[in-house]
Amino acid sequence: MTKPKKIAAIIVAGLFVYLSLYTWNLRTGHLDALSSYTGLDLAGWIIRPGQWVSEQVTGFWDRYVYLVGLKQENDQLRAENAKIRLDNLMLMDRAGSTERLERLLLFQPIPQWEAQGARIVAHRLGPATSLDTLTIDKGSLSGVEADMPAISLDGVLGRVLRTGASASHVLLLSDGNSRIAVMGRENRSQGILFGQGRGEPLRIEYINLNSAIEPGELMITSGLAGIYPKGLPVARVTGVFRSDISLFLTVEAEPLVDVDSLEEILLLKRLPVPEQGDANATAAG
Repeated sequence: MTKPKKIAAIIVAGLFVYLSLYTWNLRTGHLDALSSYTGLDLAGWIIRPGQWVSEQVTGFWDRYVYLVGLKQENDQLRAENAKIRLDNLMLMDRAGSTERLERLLLFQPIPQWEAQGARIVAHRLGPATSLDTLTIDKGSLSGVEADMPAISLDGVLGRVLRTGASASHVLLLSDGNSRIAVMGRENRSQGILFGQGRGEPLRIEYINLNSAIEPGELMITSGLAGIYPKGLPVARVTGVFRSDISLFLTVEAEPLVDVDSLEEILLLKRLPVPEQGDANATAAG
């Protein structure tokens, strides 16, 4: 059988089957009912995935919008929290500054000396970086001069090394170029205190071998060099060593002031001594 005849036979068979089913459906109506049910099922099979996709897209969008709003709210809360923390830190810092300034104001004046406050602005800044120095916000315009003693309420820091118009360098006790005439507060043994560099103990020299000095004793300024007033606390003795080949004791000490945590200092200036004629005139008046 040729190919066109096969096709014709299939078409005829198909028409026969269709007409048979059509005739049978006219008499019974079963195919109409079946098509109704299967049509609904097919429609359901097509609609359900679309509905699921729609629900997922809608839910995702709702969650996305919710999360965006929640993120914005969280960002706002974090910003407000950061601002509150910053305000608290600033208030704490102001409270600390106020307390420190109040302590400075309670500083008892030293006879024949006047004190003025200064704020530390930097450590080892400018041409003095090779030295153990700090920079303060007062200079020659504020009456600051070289060799003025720099102190805190805990003890001596050092002396003014050089001044500018509105800033000055202070040479600290720990610098190797620092020298202060000191004596023990209890035993009154005298010597010269030297710096040995940041982080190193202070050294006290020229104390006689049989002088009375013990670890824990407070060393104060003796006032012999004329730079510092007498009686200011400088350092505390940490070790006393005797040698058979030296006429002097080897004494180590530690500074009383933690420079790294310091923010304000006091500068001392010797008041001019009135001349004898002025003093007599004042007394007569």
